[in-house]
Amino acid sequence: MRPFGELEAAVMDVLWRRGTPATVREVLEELNTTRSLAYTTVMTVCSNLAGKGALRREMEGRGWRYSPTRTRAEHSAVQLRDVLGAAGDRDEVLMHFVADLDPESVASLRSAVEAARQAKNA
Repeated sequence: MRPFGELEAAVMDVLWRRGTPATVREVLEELNTTRSLAYTTVMTVCSNLAGKGALRREMEGRGWRYSPTRTRAEHSAVQLRDVLGAAGDRDEVLMHFVADLDPESVASLRSAVEAARQAKNA
């Protein structure tokens, strides 16, 4: 999955933070607190994200309500898998990644690996 562009990421951030489906107008209102965008710009971005599979949309009245197809964490996990899949030496990339982690993050990673193992064996 290709990373989001700046405006795509901003739209996704609004929808992830809301936690509920939103219309283009609702997304626009939140985005326009920090920048000035046209309704049609946000509508195009939402439509493009739906076409890419990042958003689902449901018709409500004469407009669409958009919601993410994945949680922020699920999206981040897909991006990590893509990076590892494109790496020449996956083990080396993982070693560099883990070497830069603080002790708390290493403990979290260990817990996640153990939980994944247990889930596979269940």
